[in-house]
Amino acid sequence: MNKFMWGCVALVGLFVVAESLKCNTCSVGMASFCFIGSTAECSTSEPNCFTAQAVFNATNILNLKRKGCMATTLCNTTSTGSILTADYTVSQTCCSTDLCNGAVAIQLPLTVALGAALVAIWSTFT
Repeated sequence: MNKFMWGCVALVGLFVVAESLKCNTCSVGMASFCFIGSTAECSTSEPNCFTAQAVFNATNILNLKRKGCMATTLCNTTSTGSILTADYTVSQTCCSTDLCNGAVAIQLPLTVALGAALVAIWSTFT
């Protein structure tokens, strides 16, 4: 009976490991472009997929995005901050099914991404 119980525990553990949530990841994104993206398998400490968006309040033009896995305590939160007198708001939303945080957007080379970011920032000051 004891061997049977340990066998059941091992089988349940196997299903728990096999059922890890898969999420889209994007380290740096703007609009519908993701500059560094892929998919990831979430850990037990970060069991949710998330999408975060940072919006600069003065212009609402430059929106930065991230995707990945996140701890439940950080889900569905909004925070504010500022960089060099530019205020921004970061909203984080979570979901809990495979790849529920949207498709990995079009990926561009980093040089194109930096150029687009600089043009967007420059156009807000001219």
